[in-house]
Amino acid sequence: DYPSLALLGEKLAENNIHLIFAVTKSHYVLYKNFTALIPGTTVEILHKDSKNIIELIVKAYNSIRSKVELTVWDSPEDIGLTFTATCQDGLSYPGLRKCGDLKIGDTVSFEVSVEARSCPAEDTSHVFTIKPAGFRDTLEVAVTYNCLCGCSGHAEPASGKCSGNGTYACGLCECDAGYLGARCECEEGAGGETQPGQCREVEGKPVCSGRGECSCNQCVCYESEFGNIYGPFCECDDFSCARYKGVLCSGHGECHCGECKCHTGYIGDNCNCSTETSGCVSSDGQMCSGRGNCICGRCQCTEPGAFGETCEKCPTCPGVCSTKRDCIECKLFNSGRLDNQTCQKHCKDEIITTVDVLKTDDPNSVLCAYPVNNCVMKFTYSELASGKSNLTVLKEPACSSAPSAVTIVLAVIGSVVLIGTILLGLWKLLVTIHDRREFDRFQSERSRARYEMASNPLYRKPISTHNVEFTFNKLNKSYNGTVD
Repeated sequence: DYPSLALLGEKLAENNIHLIFAVTKSHYVLYKNFTALIPGTTVEILHKDSKNIIELIVKAYNSIRSKVELTVWDSPEDIGLTFTATCQDGLSYPGLRKCGDLKIGDTVSFEVSVEARSCPAEDTSHVFTIKPAGFRDTLEVAVTYNCLCGCSGHAEPASGKCSGNGTYACGLCECDAGYLGARCECEEGAGGETQPGQCREVEGKPVCSGRGECSCNQCVCYESEFGNIYGPFCECDDFSCARYKGVLCSGHGECHCGECKCHTGYIGDNCNCSTETSGCVSSDGQMCSGRGNCICGRCQCTEPGAFGETCEKCPTCPGVCSTKRDCIECKLFNSGRLDNQTCQKHCKDEIITTVDVLKTDDPNSVLCAYPVNNCVMKFTYSELASGKSNLTVLKEPACSSAPSAVTIVLAVIGSVVLIGTILLGLWKLLVTIHDRREFDRFQSERSRARYEMASNPLYRKPISTHNVEFTFNKLNKSYNGTVD
């Protein structure tokens, strides 16, 4: 027969074997579930050509090396084990038996509570083993049962704690015949019949919210190892509130019926948000340097480019040059509007150096300038990885010499000539444009003209005709006609 996963995990632990499931992507989810059932195993996706096998082994090794998980062997069924892990962050995590993201030198500890669920036969003992997965170290725990409570000799018959209807012993009521309930307050019979409907908060919900028993039409809530369960229908507890970094209500509030009641000075669903604003005040007295909002005791910068604990760093913000100018004047030249004490406080993170030639081609720095006695003082500003500001300043202000009279006269003459040339060119351009428009209009009108056919009154035909009256005889004939 094939071994079960539990048997497989036991044999792997006995031999300190770390199992790596190197599977294809289609089977990854299936084997990922197996890792939760077999402590100390990991699953990775293997390429079809298996080229990443070395990478998988290294990755699995780093994963195994960075976590510690406790395993239990041969635990008896009548014993309950409760684990509490204290991981490298110093916080306790109830119900957790492993810690991850460990580095060399980190220390973790585990607290294990052993509770007998029932009492076996007298003189019964068991031995079980607690072992970190993948380590050779083991802890063997020998268990013996003490089922004879010392309190049984201090029983109180007809105790008032049991409504006078039972014996109070070892913190419990043993009711007399005919009485029921945690305090023997309910009498058996028609008047004492339990009606589960009265133990439901609303119709359809479990009796006593599934966390208690209905006795005498009242809920008797179960006890829990995590805290108290209470309420008329056992609907409340003091351990189901929101946590922050594993701590109930962040350690700054009390859990009441699933809701954190925060201590003074804290707000939020899990009380992790401090209302203290002193940490948001910048060195100049402004809240988050005027570039952000103070939320939960920390600045959240809203100005683009701003950063730092109080948003005091912002190379691209308007006015940053003016702020850095004050530090240059007071620390470098002992001048300006800041006195010595204010300067030391306000400019403690400024590193100032002077140079003869200022480089302005650095894309990570901002070029600033301000006037000094008709000259210009220039400096560059950038932020260092350490959080300090780097200010590089010219040793001397940059001053330009005054122009000579000849330069001024030549400049004026050149300006007049240039302006005249421009105006003349504009006049010529306008005239040319006007003439072209007139010519285009003439051409258009001529193409549209239509004239009637007529003779020129000055035209004379080259041939003229005159009538002459004459008579002659030729062969005794006479003729009367026209001569051309």
